[in-house]
Amino acid sequence: MIEDFPMQQIINEDGAIVDSDAMNDISTEQVKSFYYQMLRARMLDKKCVNLQRQGKIGTYVPYEGQEAAQIGSAVALGEGDWIFPTYRDHAATLTFGHSMRNLLLNWRGRPEGNVPPEGVNIFPPGIPIASQLLHATGAAWAEKKHGSDRVSLVYFGDGATSEGDFHEALNFGSVFNIPTVFFNQNNGYAISVPMKRQMKTKTIAQKGLAYDMNCLRIDGNDVLAVYAATKESVDRARANQGPTLIEAVTWRYGAHTTADDASKYRDQNESETRRETTDPLLRVQRYLQTQNAWNEDWLKTIEEDITDEIETAIAEMEAYPEPDLRQLFDYVYDRPTWTIQEQVNQHLAVQGEE
Repeated sequence: MIEDFPMQQIINEDGAIVDSDAMNDISTEQVKSFYYQMLRARMLDKKCVNLQRQGKIGTYVPYEGQEAAQIGSAVALGEGDWIFPTYRDHAATLTFGHSMRNLLLNWRGRPEGNVPPEGVNIFPPGIPIASQLLHATGAAWAEKKHGSDRVSLVYFGDGATSEGDFHEALNFGSVFNIPTVFFNQNNGYAISVPMKRQMKTKTIAQKGLAYDMNCLRIDGNDVLAVYAATKESVDRARANQGPTLIEAVTWRYGAHTTADDASKYRDQNESETRRETTDPLLRVQRYLQTQNAWNEDWLKTIEEDITDEIETAIAEMEAYPEPDLRQLFDYVYDRPTWTIQEQVNQHLAVQGEE
C-alpha cells in the first residue's frame, strides 16, 4: 500500500529540484519568504524552551524540525479561512497572523493568549487528542451552510489517527462534502509510542480511502511540497470538491514537551543525523545557494529583525497586568452554584477582600 502513496517532493535534501513543473508557480522571493517564516518560528521555539527553563513560562511544547509542515500549510490558506491547531502548532498560527505576545501569554497560562487578532480565525489549541478535528469539520460545515467559500485546516499528529474523533470527522466531512483539509504531521511517535505500535497501516494517508477522500502523502520537511499540496487541497475544498487528508512525514528533534525525556524511548542520534540531512531550513538554504540567491548579509539582517521582534514580545508578556484570580470562578457555570460561591468567598477572605 505504501507504493500507492509515494512521498511527494519538490526539492530534495540537497536542495535540488525534483519536480520542475511545480516550480513554475513558485518564485525565488516566495522561497525566501518561506525561509524567513521558518527561521522566525525556529528562533521563537528555541527562545521558548529557554524561557521555560528559566521559569518564565510553564511547560512548553516544542516543534523544532516541523517548521516546513506548519509554515508551508499555513501560508496556503486565504483570508477568512480557519485554522484549528493542536498544542504544538504555534508556528502555524504565528504564520497565519497570531500575535507573538499572545502566544507567549498562552504559555504563561493566560487565557488572553488564546485570543487572535480581530478577523483572524484561529481556534484555541486542542488539548484533548483529536477533538479539534470535529471542531474544524463543524466550522467548515457552518461556513458552507452560510454560503461562504471559507475553508478550515486542522492539524493533528499520528497518534490522533487512533482516536475515534479522527474517524468521525473524516466520515462526516466525506459524507457532507465539507471544505476541510485534514493535515497530519507524522513524526513517527505519539509521545513515546512509535507508529508501528499504533497501527498496522504503512501510511496514514491510506486511512482516507475508507471515506472515499482525496489522500496525499508528502515530504513534510520540504516546505515547497507542503505549500503546493496544501494549496491544491484548499483550492479543491473552496471549489466544493470535498475534503482532503494530507500526511506530512516529518521529524521533531526535541521531546514531546519540556516535561518529557525523549532519550528514554528514542535514539537521539537520529535527530543529530537529520539536522545535517533532512532539516527543512537547511534544505531551503541549499536550494537558494544553487540559485545564487543566498546572501549571508540578508540572513544576518533577518536574524536581527526576528531577535528584536521576539525580545519585544517577551517584554510585552512580562509587562502584562497580573491576572485577577477571581476569573477562575467566572466561567464554570452560567450561574455560580453554592459550591463555587463558597470557593469565591474563601478566596476573597484569603485576599482580605471579603
